Amino acid sequence: MSSDSHSLFNNILINKAIEEFIERRLFSLLNVKYTYAVMSKKNPSELLTISNYPKKWEIIYKENNYQYIDPIVNIALNSILPFSWNEKIIINSKLKLSIFEVAKKHEVINGYTFVTHDCANNLVTLSVLIDKNNELQIFSKIEKNKEKIQMLLMLIHHKLISLYQDKNLISNLIVNYRKDIFSRRENDVLYWASMGRTYKEIASLLGITTSTVKFHIANVVKKLGVANAKQAICLSSELNLQQPVLTNI
Repeated sequence: MSSDSHSLFNNILINKAIEEFIERRLFSLLNVKYTYAVMSKKNPSELLTISNYPKKWEIIYKENNYQYIDPIVNIALNSILPFSWNEKIIINSKLKLSIFEVAKKHEVINGYTFVTHDCANNLVTLSVLIDKNNELQIFSKIEKNKEKIQMLLMLIHHKLISLYQDKNLISNLIVNYRKDIFSRRENDVLYWASMGRTYKEIASLLGITTSTVKFHIANVVKKLGVANAKQAICLSSELNLQQPVLTNI
């Protein structure tokens, strides 16, 4: 699952490709919960996370902007070496109990974080959780593969940057994920928009509100990595992404 609040890294298809790359490479070394994060040092609200951490924790973290007070982020900002962490880091940071209690509730209390800093002034991390039930075994595997995991982080970030720089690859990614790129409702809205229908007319045809139509169009625009609905319609038509809607109208 990715949470793309970073304005430069907000293409769903590219981030999905990165997620698959991470899991294919990381899981060959460790079968763990992980988070790959890219945070602008100039503006920490610009934060991309690709993760299989508990979903509720991800939502709470983003909604509360915990990156501003996260002691693990603070350590990473001042480090170039990987480091292990546990609940003592949070306690010793003298933060109020808010982030500690939430993290503990979702068992985000022991882990290992790998760090790099890119030339665009982003902090880039790969954090893995250490399950308390297999703590010694996982920690031992991390120590054994520390150099490989550090190199993997650099490869992941290089791949991310490369994909975003090569716009020609976006079309290939779209074709690869053609089968499941749009939800049924997104397809219906896009189809009628491509037929020249207004948002109000689409809402009437589908029995939904105009705001819901706009919501689905916004999702389509985001998934295709384009600037607006017009570009989304053109690209989806060019790549034959949308399916005809059966209707008696």
